[in-house]
Amino acid sequence: MIEKTIIKLKKLIKKNNLDGYVIPKNDAYFSEYAKPDRLKSISNFSGSAGYAIIFQKKNYLFVDPRYTLQADIESGKIFNIIEIPKFSPKDIFDNSKKKLIIGFDPQVFTSFSIKRNFGKKFNLVPIKQNLVDKIIKTKNTKFVNSFYQLNKKITGESVKSKIERLFEILKKEKINNIFISAPENVAWLLNLRGRDNPNSPIPNCKLILSKNRKAYFFSCPKKITKIKKNRELQNLEFSKYSDFEKIIKKLNGKNFCIDKMTCSVANENIIKKNFKIKSENDPIYYLKSIKNKTEIQNMIETHIIDGVALTKFIYWIKNINKNQITEIKAQKKLESLRKLNKKYLFPSFNTIAGTESNGAIIHYRANKNTNRIIKKDHIFLCDSGGQYKYGTTDVTRTICFSKQKNSLKDKYTRVLKGHVSVALTNLNKFNTGKKIDYMARKHLKEVGLDYGHGTGHGVGFFLNVHEGPQSISKHNSIKLKEGMILSNEPGYYKKGKYGIRIENLVFIKRDNNELKFENLTLAPLEIDLINLSQLNKKEKDYLFNYHLNIYSKLSKFLNKKERKWLANFLTF
Repeated sequence: MIEKTIIKLKKLIKKNNLDGYVIPKNDAYFSEYAKPDRLKSISNFSGSAGYAIIFQKKNYLFVDPRYTLQADIESGKIFNIIEIPKFSPKDIFDNSKKKLIIGFDPQVFTSFSIKRNFGKKFNLVPIKQNLVDKIIKTKNTKFVNSFYQLNKKITGESVKSKIERLFEILKKEKINNIFISAPENVAWLLNLRGRDNPNSPIPNCKLILSKNRKAYFFSCPKKITKIKKNRELQNLEFSKYSDFEKIIKKLNGKNFCIDKMTCSVANENIIKKNFKIKSENDPIYYLKSIKNKTEIQNMIETHIIDGVALTKFIYWIKNINKNQITEIKAQKKLESLRKLNKKYLFPSFNTIAGTESNGAIIHYRANKNTNRIIKKDHIFLCDSGGQYKYGTTDVTRTICFSKQKNSLKDKYTRVLKGHVSVALTNLNKFNTGKKIDYMARKHLKEVGLDYGHGTGHGVGFFLNVHEGPQSISKHNSIKLKEGMILSNEPGYYKKGKYGIRIENLVFIKRDNNELKFENLTLAPLEIDLINLSQLNKKEKDYLFNYHLNIYSKLSKFLNKKERKWLANFLTF
């Protein structure tokens, strides 16, 4: 099927006098969960990031280290897998004798991504109609969900207040107009939610704010019926995407702020015809990264609900007959436990439930072809999360069911030591993700080991589970501030054998003058994989206090057997 699709695409490439054609993962909204997923349709690659270039003789799939193994399994037969950022197209084709002509869809690429990946070795030609869409007919999904607005009691801040804070920044930077092209940023600013994404309560929409406080809201007309009546949104002019250029032309001022990460080439070119681009950084990313007290409290309450489901799940899977449980069955069981609470809505991402070698695939997704029975001698990695009213969760636990080799316990304990090092970070001293990332890897690097992903990502409040600009990674220098939420998830993966990852969500709390991480996630860690002799007193105390906190907050929601089992974590 894929091979036939690629043959058809190559015919179109030739017809358009192109050397190649590039297909990204994202759609026109640049969301993590693309609809339609053109990259998967031509490559079978199911990861959340990457892009392909199709030439007449060769096909290339570019993915980051999280997905190299997965890409090789899913697409390796028909694609050359290239790891980014080690290599980019400009590196691969550096010796090319001629300037290659590559077609692209200007609605799904940004100028920033083109400059970063292609350089001057290529002549990139915009093709108005996406070539993949000419081959594959995407199904028209029925209209189901309209947009809705959250009130101030839930968000902790009114729309008016948020807009005023945004305009203060724009005024300071002498910016007249801003195009907010990232739907999650529009959602935060206007306290809107929707269901245009499978794992996020995101309404697909875009917004222009002008210096005279005029606001132009772009979306599907069918989805805005409810919000049109909202008092806080009455100043919005609801517009069709086809009116974008007409609206740009009637705006005043000299300059614009756009978002280099999500403003398409097509929209940027329209703006450039009429205005100067003064900034390419949407300030909303930073504004929404700092959660207020209401958002934090909602997240705390959400994690208690999620913690009950997680704890019940861990007890269940450790005590049930393993010969009956597959990865998919385990995944469904966890989902069913989350559904017991009425506030649960849907997963915050597709669950990663991998046993044995499947656990070594960082973003593994179980399917009917890969689904394995979880055996007693296996270790099982489960990375999952939920969207609740009102909060977002993301947690990973590595679970065992029998005594394991000391060599494996050594790896788990080193990952755990890294996890605890992050949790106990003095944020007054180590105030960037770059500085903290080193501590997470230190204990693995002592024996020449590492992992191919960041240590932590930002998390939204009832929005995307992956959110910037903050992260705990080798290259992130954003200063961490009170109110930010991040994941803490070091790992280790032995190809063909197993995977280890320990993940909690944390928020940054001020205690007197000291900034520190406070755990949100409430789920017991796998004590049967810990080599206690490798832990110091500070680390042991952390584990005791962490499990004591879990017991004090969750025990009343557990049955007698579950409570007794959980109490054991206080005495190991």
